[in-house]
Amino acid sequence: MGVSYKKLWKLLIDRDLKKQDLERQAGISHFTMNKLYHGKSVSTDILVKICTALNVSMDDILDIVPKPEAEK
Repeated sequence: MGVSYKKLWKLLIDRDLKKQDLERQAGISHFTMNKLYHGKSVSTDILVKICTALNVSMDDILDIVPKPEAEK
């Protein structure tokens, strides 16, 4: 299984926030933001920081999805 952060990107658009704004508000690095952008795994601590900064739950920023056949 993999993780999709499409909900996070939609939420940022809806709130008129840029990735850099989230980096500052959540106290996360550009490297971590890049991992999120490319659908890579990040720690639960990072996800909690993002949820706290945006005042949302995990369900609001990510989905668990099956990995594409090429990645299995």
